[in-house]
Amino acid sequence: MVTEEDRVYCVLIAEDDPDICQLLSLYLENEGYQVRIANDGEEAWALIKKEAVDFGLFDIMMPRLDGYALLKRVRKEYNFPILLLSAKDTDSDKILGLDLGADDYLTKPFNPLEVVARVRAGLRRFYRLGSTPREAKEMPLTLGRLCLFPNEMRLEKEGAAIELTPTEYKILYMLMQSPGRVYTKRQIYERIYGDSYFEGDENTLMVHISNLREKIEDNPRKPVWIKTVRGLGYKIDKTEEAGA
Repeated sequence: MVTEEDRVYCVLIAEDDPDICQLLSLYLENEGYQVRIANDGEEAWALIKKEAVDFGLFDIMMPRLDGYALLKRVRKEYNFPILLLSAKDTDSDKILGLDLGADDYLTKPFNPLEVVARVRAGLRRFYRLGSTPREAKEMPLTLGRLCLFPNEMRLEKEGAAIELTPTEYKILYMLMQSPGRVYTKRQIYERIYGDSYFEGDENTLMVHISNLREKIEDNPRKPVWIKTVRGLGYKIDKTEEAGA
């Protein structure tokens, strides 16, 4: 039986610059990953429909179908981790990408070793740290009207399914495991991303928290589940009244 440790992961590079494709392919294949290359968004979408992709590296500025449009299309049907690559470095561009369902964002020019490290961390937290062995049955986590099914990585609110990105799932799973516990921003970021926390990473985490609230709260501006603890971080309310 092939275990997660033995598995060869498939990384899709959607990028119209052949030099970048060649460089990233060289580094990723050297790490043992299987690499697929698409030179535009439509070609990438066709590959995703045909093959089992485990991780996506999407450039934003691509012909035919740009990275944002590809990301939106993918998130309607697939849940694998996605890292956006872009020459756009404004906060608004980064926030837009995360809002659309990206798990990470890296601006050009970049160090290919950092890309490999982010791919490795993304695969580890999604397929290893965030999943349970097929033989193990982890009980659902229930909080008021919310029910999280870890074995299926699925969330329901009053029986209705709520679609979560991989990163949103990781954050919610972490919070629901210990209702009432306050997690600092650093603790959440480093647990979810597997990387060291820097001051600039705060915006990334805030966007994911905001998106989670939009999906699970009746009124995201007055959250009853995910609470901000000023000066510290976040917690999920442990009282039954929070979800009643």
